[in-house]
Amino acid sequence: MDQWLSLQIFEAGADEERLDALVGYLRTELLELDIVDLAKPSGRDLPLGARGAVADADAAGGLLVALGQSMQSLRSVVVAVSAWLRRGDNGQRTVRLELGGDVLELARASSDEQKRLVELFISQHTPQDSG
Repeated sequence: MDQWLSLQIFEAGADEERLDALVGYLRTELLELDIVDLAKPSGRDLPLGARGAVADADAAGGLLVALGQSMQSLRSVVVAVSAWLRRGDNGQRTVRLELGGDVLELARASSDEQKRLVELFISQHTPQDSG
């Protein structure tokens, strides 16, 4: 079964229209990646298997990413989101990622602590080699 990663975009002072635009920009970049599926949740029409992954993603600014069985796609998504945040013209933007009950919030700042948290988040969702 695919794992669903919930993304929620926040920006200080942004209204629903602005958040929808930001989702569109990020969605365009994520579609370039090797992911199984990408959806904008509508509450009633969530993809199969995604309902448990999303509590508040029905609001503007939400995306669901189906990662499939390869956790390399998780790393690709996190790297893409981080790069997208760094290129943004607003330092007050945050993306909240949730997978399997674990939450990671990314902001434009790229500190060593944030890098460590990203690696920890990814490693918690990456199957360990048995050999």
